[in-house]
Amino acid sequence: MGTIIAYIVIGLIGGAIAKLILPGKQGGGWIATIILGIVGALLGGFLGGLLFDVSYSDVFSIQGVITSIVGALIILVIWGLISRRSSARA
Repeated sequence: MGTIIAYIVIGLIGGAIAKLILPGKQGGGWIATIILGIVGALLGGFLGGLLFDVSYSDVFSIQGVITSIVGALIILVIWGLISRRSSARA
C-alpha cells in the first residue's frame, strides 16, 4: 500500500513540474496531473531502462522524479500535437 501511495506522490510531483516547464495551457486538475505523472513515470522509466540501462531500486529517488518529469513532458507534447490537430479540423 505504501508503494502505491509513493507512486501517486511521485506522479503528482513529476506531472506538476512537467506542467510548469511546458508553456501553454494543458488543462486538467490535480487528478489529471497525477495520472500524467504516473504514466510519465512509466514511460520515462521504460525509456531510461531501455536507453541507459538504468535500474530503479528505490521508490523515492531523484532518478524516479527526473524520469517521471521527462516522460510527462513527452506525453504533454504528444497530447498537445493531437489536440491541436483535432481542433484544427473542427
